Amino acid sequence: MTIELALVISGISLAFSIWQGISSMRRNNKKDDREDATQLTTVIVKLESISSGVLEIKSKINSVENDIKESREKIIRLEESVKQAHKRIELIENKKGV
Repeated sequence: MTIELALVISGISLAFSIWQGISSMRRNNKKDDREDATQLTTVIVKLESISSGVLEIKSKINSVENDIKESREKIIRLEESVKQAHKRIELIENKKGV
């Protein structure tokens, strides 16, 4: 009888240990899932921030490119004007020298 009682107690202990291990594993899995979700959310937020920063940089680059284009056009017009001015100066100098 004592052997049977010891076996029953051992069986109950074993069943309780298995149940405790399974419940701990489930609890740890839930905790890990929550932590993973938190980290994933953090990564997503940071990626969105980077994306908006990249869009701002693209916008500024386009603005700078437009400014450079306008400056080139002005320089070309100025060079043409300077060429014409030099021709006029040469004509005036030639007329005085005659």
